[in-house]
Amino acid sequence: MNIDALIANRVRDLRKVRGYTLDELAESSGVSRSMISLIERQETSPTAAVLAKLADALNVTLATLFSDESGSAAAEPLARLSQQHVWKDPASGYVRRHVSPGGYASPIELVEVIFPPGKSVAFENVMRSLVTHQQVWMLEGEMEVTLGDRTWQLQTGDCLAMVLDQPLVFRNSSRKQARYAVALTTRPTNSRKA
Repeated sequence: MNIDALIANRVRDLRKVRGYTLDELAESSGVSRSMISLIERQETSPTAAVLAKLADALNVTLATLFSDESGSAAAEPLARLSQQHVWKDPASGYVRRHVSPGGYASPIELVEVIFPPGKSVAFENVMRSLVTHQQVWMLEGEMEVTLGDRTWQLQTGDCLAMVLDQPLVFRNSSRKQARYAVALTTRPTNSRKA
């Protein structure tokens, strides 16, 4: 299954499991009904910012939208490189590899990102339904990471731990691509969305 088909199926399946119509998901996420419909029909490749809004409204992590959880009874604890889903953000050009085994019950998700020079991506929405802890480990290059009003300049080997409770921006203002690993874990908030 290609990555656009996987994303389309995950968004549609999660929407239906939660009993949302297209209009209800649009209202909850701030993503237009027509955009959600295009995503579900594989007629557009959504940006990372759009997927983050949909993930929050569906009460899942962004990584969940890239995970192939086709309902197999015994998920394998090993994800071979050839089985890891790779996606390219059409807005920034960053390439995201979902490293963790899909469907395997683990509190940790791992992602590898290759970020082009001179690009940035902003996640403006704050996860309302999940508390997400994330660590970014710079493997090559450098990145600027802004969480709320605080900014860090990461160099090769640096690791930044964050709670994603404010808008988040990744920026590569250098002339070389950056590569980093992301480890994240989530738990539900105490309050429930209306």
